[in-house]
Amino acid sequence: MNNLRRLDLNLLVTLDVLLSEHNVTRAAQRLNFSQPSVSVHLAKLRDIFGDPLLLPGPRGMRPTARAEALREPLRLALDALESAVSPASPFDPAKASDTWRVAASDYGESTIVLPVLRGLRSVAPDTRLAVLELAPQRIARQAEQGEIDLAFHTTDGAPSGMRRRPLFTERYVLVGRAGHPRLKRRPTLAQFCKLDHVIVSPDGGGFGGVTDEVLAQTGLKRRVVLSVPHFLFVRSVLANTDLVAMLPARLVRDVSALQVVEPPVEVPGYQMAMLWHERSHRDPAHQWLREYIAGAV
Repeated sequence: MNNLRRLDLNLLVTLDVLLSEHNVTRAAQRLNFSQPSVSVHLAKLRDIFGDPLLLPGPRGMRPTARAEALREPLRLALDALESAVSPASPFDPAKASDTWRVAASDYGESTIVLPVLRGLRSVAPDTRLAVLELAPQRIARQAEQGEIDLAFHTTDGAPSGMRRRPLFTERYVLVGRAGHPRLKRRPTLAQFCKLDHVIVSPDGGGFGGVTDEVLAQTGLKRRVVLSVPHFLFVRSVLANTDLVAMLPARLVRDVSALQVVEPPVEVPGYQMAMLWHERSHRDPAHQWLREYIAGAV
């Protein structure tokens, strides 16, 4: 309580920005303060917390363990305070000029972002949407720091502690080019294993996936001859070669250049979800965007 009486709001705001920027000069620019003023604030904060908070490092300033422990509760407290003192008003998409940032893989772009875009431009014409490359290991930190508003990821692989809303359940189908001579009918399991397969390996260079895990349980193995990092490239590969692939059904729906058949092996599907941080959960614009995406998908 004694420390709380010694603090003022400016000090907490300065600390929040310093923990984000790790640099006094950049923090001063964001706060519209002089650099000496930010240094004075940092000195007061060090005295109050009895900790250096930020130490010189090779690439700017490095937060101490105490500073890292302060980061999340401080951000939530400032968000709550800002929400408390801001007038509540309903969100009007027709008048909005927000810029939203979402993280998605090429699969998420095709199955979620694209359906959303079909109507978003008409109902919220002055808003902007930035699609960032999905980096699963960075989702939680990006959302915490406000670098992204939403992420689209599988439910099973979602970081813990984030808000989530399931969007749909996906299943796998066997896909090849239209008129593929070995896909005129559903292949047997033995025929399936002899086909030349392409696999999507987001981590790069892998030649095994969930299909191979299922086959291995029965002592079988398929021929995987090509590994690529993106789903959309696979569609071009399939349309121009005799390779086949096990792909999510939504990705190849209504693609005339491709032929889709039910695979002879049952491969577990997955659930796609929309993820966001607690800091955005009650924001009216964010709430509207989430509802719109869920409806569009």
